[in-house]
Amino acid sequence: MKSDLKGIKVAVMGGDAREMFLVDELAATGAVVHVVGLPVTNRTAGVKLYDDPEECLLDVQAVVLPVTGINEKGILYSTLAERDISFTAELAAKIPTNIPLFVGMARPRLVDIASQVGLRLIELMKLDEVAILNSIPSAEGAVQIAMEVLPITIHGSSAYVLGFGRTGVTLSRLLGAMGARTSVVARRPEYLARIAEMNLTPVPFYKMAQNLGDADVIFNTIPALVLTCEVLKKVSPEVVIIDLASAPGGVDYQEAKNIGINAILAPGLPGKVAPKTAGSILARVITRLLADEIAGS
Repeated sequence: MKSDLKGIKVAVMGGDAREMFLVDELAATGAVVHVVGLPVTNRTAGVKLYDDPEECLLDVQAVVLPVTGINEKGILYSTLAERDISFTAELAAKIPTNIPLFVGMARPRLVDIASQVGLRLIELMKLDEVAILNSIPSAEGAVQIAMEVLPITIHGSSAYVLGFGRTGVTLSRLLGAMGARTSVVARRPEYLARIAEMNLTPVPFYKMAQNLGDADVIFNTIPALVLTCEVLKKVSPEVVIIDLASAPGGVDYQEAKNIGINAILAPGLPGKVAPKTAGSILARVITRLLADEIAGS
């Protein structure tokens, strides 16, 4: 990666394997990377490891939080940390209000903290250049899960994709290319037209329930409860459901269990199946945004 950020201090707080790769790529740009909550070492040039989150934030010009930010208790998402790290309003107040605070998705607790102390949040997953590229490992990871649990091949299977957002588009295209009989559920007429243009089967959302009966596998990308008790009663009990929506997902899991349907909640697949790719995507976009800020200052 081109050295665009020489001397810029960036704090990376918590995360998972993708943030590990993110740290390395930011350091490769010439940035000085302050890290807390990740098992990196000080041996990498440009990386400084901290135990105290407040010290990690000292004199930085940008802050990067985990993709999923913080939970409802204010704890940083950090699967690799030895201890929980709290991200409180008091800690957030140490961050200068004029610098960017990057996060994948800002959940209500983080939005509230940012509002209290006047932070400038940048939600990376709302940017097309991140979300579209991130949809590739999401789609591949979803297909990987399906291949592991289905007793049949993807080729020739009846696959349904619920939703035609960034991940839905990429997943639908991949399934079609693999020879699945792919149907895609969407609401908007222009999406249904695009699905037909892709030689896939468009299904209007209001007709979803009556069409799912022949599904071998259902992939949900809609971040709302769409596979309700009533809908689940119309699908085969042998269907496999792979739910890519953020927790709590889009499935009535209790009803699925009662019926005997294998429903799998699988959010955050890029960090699990392709952390290097996911980390590289984040690093590329953060580097560009910071370089633009420096150029405009």
